[in-house]
Amino acid sequence: MSTTLAHTPNFVGWRALILHRQHQNVDALMAQCARIGITADQAWPTLENAAAMSDYRVLLIDADMGYDEQFPWAPGLAPMPIIALIGSEAPGRIAWTIGQGADAQLLKPIGSAGLYSALVVASQAFLRRTAQMQEITLLKDQLAKRQVVAQATAILMLKHSCDAEAAYGRLRKIAMAERRSIEKAAAGIVAGFDADGRTNVTNGR
Repeated sequence: MSTTLAHTPNFVGWRALILHRQHQNVDALMAQCARIGITADQAWPTLENAAAMSDYRVLLIDADMGYDEQFPWAPGLAPMPIIALIGSEAPGRIAWTIGQGADAQLLKPIGSAGLYSALVVASQAFLRRTAQMQEITLLKDQLAKRQVVAQATAILMLKHSCDAEAAYGRLRKIAMAERRSIEKAAAGIVAGFDADGRTNVTNGR
């Protein structure tokens, strides 16, 4: 996979949320944000309306004092890039930061530069991570559909005492007759079979 950027990243108009106690590090970040056209807000330990975090384009978190309950999402599932502000190299804090899915880091104390580079790294890493998650979801969905088709084919083989090719042919005809996809027709067959199975078990048959 090529890592060459097609254009110079521009963050003008972005909104950043800095989850950190009031500190000189925050002041330095605010100044850097202003220089590159980013509107930044500071909060600690979280926003009064935590759900509003999703309105921000990037989140900067305190890796030294942060905790899971600060966020309205599960660890690793942030809907935006995360930049970790790291002062301590304690293994537990590093592990927590990784668990949050941090896409880049800035070491404390924060100076007058470094945020732009961290934003470039974080935004690209977030895009790659999001694309990978979407691909995994798609593959899981495709696998689930194939499994349903295989189950429906097996049911038709059992019901009609035929081979797999003939059973799949029946499935195709059912889908055409019902004007549904093969996957949806297969799901209907499996659901019907499961319902019949539960009825038989309940009736002791």
